[in-house]
Amino acid sequence: MKHLHSTLAIILLLALVVAIVITLINYFGSKPYNRKIALLGLISAHLQLVIGLVLYFTSPLGLEAFSGANMKNSLSRLYFLEHPLMMILAIVLITIGYSKAKRAKEDYQANKTVMIFYILGLILVLSRIPWSTWSILA
Repeated sequence: MKHLHSTLAIILLLALVVAIVITLINYFGSKPYNRKIALLGLISAHLQLVIGLVLYFTSPLGLEAFSGANMKNSLSRLYFLEHPLMMILAIVLITIGYSKAKRAKEDYQANKTVMIFYILGLILVLSRIPWSTWSILA
């Protein structure tokens, strides 16, 4: 399950980068908003969230990880508090960006909204990936 989560993380990162790049091109080129590309990022993020939540709640440590001793350990704190919290916030931002863009009246505004929210989501995702222990790199 952990390997699936790590593999889907690469897919999510690629989907977000592709969505951001195409949206940037559309934004600066005054081209129409491409909802399908933005949807690619949204679906990838939500799929990753579901797998992450399953992994989190089926972890052998479970909710015992919120002990004082584990909160003092930076790696334990990353896995059981910081990583899940930042990823949920990132996915909330991506979802808000997609929803606001869907309701935007003009393509310019839709592209701008997706660009801003997806970039913020990507920054949060990148900030809390456990790079040193990421199974895809090991």
